[in-house]
Amino acid sequence: MRHFVEELEQLKVKMLEMSSLVENAINRSVTAVTEKDENAAQEVLRDEARINQIEIEIDDFAINLLALQQPMAADLRLIVSTLKMNTDLERMGDLAVNIAKRALTLIREPAVKPMVDIAQMAALAQSMVRKA
Repeated sequence: MRHFVEELEQLKVKMLEMSSLVENAINRSVTAVTEKDENAAQEVLRDEARINQIEIEIDDFAINLLALQQPMAADLRLIVSTLKMNTDLERMGDLAVNIAKRALTLIREPAVKPMVDIAQMAALAQSMVRKA
């Protein structure tokens, strides 16, 4: 039983790592657009592989827990919720990459209007990731 609890804790740690990477990717991609920061965009592109790698690790880890430990009640809900959040976080990371790529194409173009709305939307998205 102690081994199972340790594995659940490892799963939580992986989810926190992924959440942190995605939150940072969202922040940097918006910074890339609003401040025309090429370095921020490049960092998002560089971290994409790590986010994708962690998604696979979490999926494998959670599926192994389900198959080998046969969790009950709260533990089962935690693992299933983790699988669902994992997919959503990875998609958020992909969207941050799309924003960063677009930022790289817009860096040399003059701004049409201030990017105030984008920063507010990003702050809301970051808040939701943190709460999850």
